[in-house]
Amino acid sequence: MNHPTEPVPDPVNDGRDRRVLAWVGAGLLAGGMPVHEVEDDVRDVARALGHPGAQVACSPTGLLVSLASGGPSTFEQVEGGLRLDQLADVLALAASLRAGRVDADECLARLAGLRAQPHRYRTVGFVGGAMLSGIGIGLVLAPSVASLLFTLVVAPLTPLFVLLLGRGRTLRTLTPFLAGFVVAVLAFLAAELGWVDAPLRTLVAPIAVLLPGALIVTGLTELAAGAMVAGSSRLSFGLVQLLLFVLGVGAALAVTGGGADLLGTTSSGAPGWWAPLAGLVVVTVAIALLESVPLRQAPWLAAGILATFTAQALTLAVVDARWAGAFVGAVVAALLSTLIEYLRPELPRMVTFLPSFWLLVPGSLGLISMAQFEVGPGQAAIALVDVVIVVAAIALGVIVGAALAAPLRRLARPMALSHLRGLRAARRRRQGA
Repeated sequence: MNHPTEPVPDPVNDGRDRRVLAWVGAGLLAGGMPVHEVEDDVRDVARALGHPGAQVACSPTGLLVSLASGGPSTFEQVEGGLRLDQLADVLALAASLRAGRVDADECLARLAGLRAQPHRYRTVGFVGGAMLSGIGIGLVLAPSVASLLFTLVVAPLTPLFVLLLGRGRTLRTLTPFLAGFVVAVLAFLAAELGWVDAPLRTLVAPIAVLLPGALIVTGLTELAAGAMVAGSSRLSFGLVQLLLFVLGVGAALAVTGGGADLLGTTSSGAPGWWAPLAGLVVVTVAIALLESVPLRQAPWLAAGILATFTAQALTLAVVDARWAGAFVGAVVAALLSTLIEYLRPELPRMVTFLPSFWLLVPGSLGLISMAQFEVGPGQAAIALVDVVIVVAAIALGVIVGAALAAPLRRLARPMALSHLRGLRAARRRRQGA
């Protein structure tokens, strides 16, 4: 006999609700959100659907959802990632479910077609965005003018590597090694011909979009938040990916017959103060094209990226400690993304936060530090410890920023729902016309 205060189970509706929650959670995981945040968001949606006792367990590759303790559960596997525009749609649907503005059946129908949603800028935009990402990061790193010219020449390889990541498990596994090897061979040969100096720093920009820096920091963030299984697995996977890049660089060094002097990081002839600022603009356009973000929203992405970069640079100027700049940059990225969501509710905070977060993460630093073991284990170990401290500072900054932004998020949600309803009504009117 059911307790009078307990809802009477409805197998049909309960199965549908579990499926909705599982699909929403899988979409958020595929968009790159940490598992503890996904679990919180899915539980919020479950409460809105009338299941206050829902239990959710996430990993980076899937999640389990049960509407009550001891009840049936649904498992949903996460296959591949989502673009930022698709993540924005999932977040908007989750917000609508929380407010009761969309029913479970409509949500399922819209989520079912999410993966098939075409890229806004088609193949040209994807290829152009991948190429510009390498050029923009090359400008931000800016070791020398010669290095920038090398990045411009090698940038067409970047979209090829990105495409290989989605071509089956074998190619996805080998791509980090192949990307590190091919670009390193070109950089080392160019250095031996005297065309570039600091080839190790030069080769980073064309493959920076592939480096697992964000994966490693997200894993550490999950560990700090108590998601031990997910954090450990994500962190381990990211380190293995980074090791494959390093092995590719080492193989390139062996094939070209170069010495350890090719792994030095000193360079001359930096292009000037304008290069990082120009790089931020190029990176913003690259992210918008690569992630299918509407260009009208690009200025908001640029605002988040510029504020994060500025906060990091000012902190470094005052404190002269890389970890301090990383921490402050992460706090500013988390706070500003929430403020932008308040001002522009059609832009969920994760859509503006992730580009700033990608700019912060030191994937390039990790690759450089690990590759320098050929130069000397002592020097490489010191550099690697510095990277670990920076990664920990970013993770802590993300957690602190999210905690400080929580009250603003609660204020933003009602405003966002009203605005999103207006946007949907306008879209329907345009479609009807």
